[in-house]
Amino acid sequence: MIKEQKKKILFLIHDLGGGGAEKVLVNLVNHMDHERFDVHVTALFGGGVNENALNDQVHYRCVWKRSFPANSRILRRMPAEWLHKICVKEKYDVEIAYLEDICAKVISGCSSKTTDLVCWIHTDLHDKSVASRGFASFEESQRGFAKFGRFVSVSETVQESFLSIYPNVQNAVVRYNTLETERILAQKDEPIEDDLFRQDEIKLTAVGKICQLKGFDRLARIVKRLRDDGLPVHLYALGTGPDQRQIEAYLAENGLSDYYTFLGYQTNPYKYVAKCDLFVCASHAEGFSTAATEALIVGTPVCTVEVSGMKEMLGAHNEWGVVTENDDEALYQGIKRLVSDPALLSHYREKAKERGKTFSTENTVKAVEALFEKDH
Repeated sequence: MIKEQKKKILFLIHDLGGGGAEKVLVNLVNHMDHERFDVHVTALFGGGVNENALNDQVHYRCVWKRSFPANSRILRRMPAEWLHKICVKEKYDVEIAYLEDICAKVISGCSSKTTDLVCWIHTDLHDKSVASRGFASFEESQRGFAKFGRFVSVSETVQESFLSIYPNVQNAVVRYNTLETERILAQKDEPIEDDLFRQDEIKLTAVGKICQLKGFDRLARIVKRLRDDGLPVHLYALGTGPDQRQIEAYLAENGLSDYYTFLGYQTNPYKYVAKCDLFVCASHAEGFSTAATEALIVGTPVCTVEVSGMKEMLGAHNEWGVVTENDDEALYQGIKRLVSDPALLSHYREKAKERGKTFSTENTVKAVEALFEKDH
């Protein structure tokens, strides 16, 4: 019996830094069936913290060792065919732009007629300028996306927003992010620093890049209001980013430095999230939040503003968590209601555990592998 040849698959990503998309890509490629798939990952820029997390069966390379100044502006102006020749050095059965930015432009430059081109959409692309940010113009993005045979979105709402801007796109499907549920559950019980959490505080946590998009500044304002209300809240922020100093200045000015702690980037954020009373998402935009999904897996209640995927994740009527309107006042009121009512918080802790069980590594990986089978 002749052994079936492995399907050779390339995932192209901007970098393997500490973001959600980077993390779930590593989870996915590590758990794919390497007897059936020859999996390659190429990063445009090297040096990301998740590079070392790839297992030995995944072939990895980077195009440039480090990011360089004005790279986005320079790469957007280059012809897609040139970029493809620079970035893709082998022939693949499937080439995947794992982000809808410059990676999509690179893969759109593939000249092979036998290669299956796939674009993975992670973000709610709410207008033409955001949707076409990897291209020189919106018109170029239309031509570029027309080269792809399939589009994968991380949530129904992400798919809807993409199709509203590119209505001629065909073969669009949804595949949820891959998380290492067994590892998350194993690591959540690891000990943390003895003196980190105080018994007399209500522990809030948020995870992500400390930048304007993720709303850590609005969380600082909300912590102030809750403390002014007499609620002993303390927010623990997991992540790094450019807005940290600005937020720290605000905290110092308002006497909040002892109640809003930056824990930096953590290889095991789960042990902190699991021991907090409430996970909060204050983002202005998301795709299908990895951090919120992980909070459910470890059984921490979730309160979030409405961004892509949250009602899909938590239910249209707050079955598994609380979704508020996307503004400071609504999020403040949502958090206040939960932390003021121990019975309600306990209810959502049980609902988080229940919902978290639906995100298994095996199911999400199999759903992605099915995209690459012969009959697709």
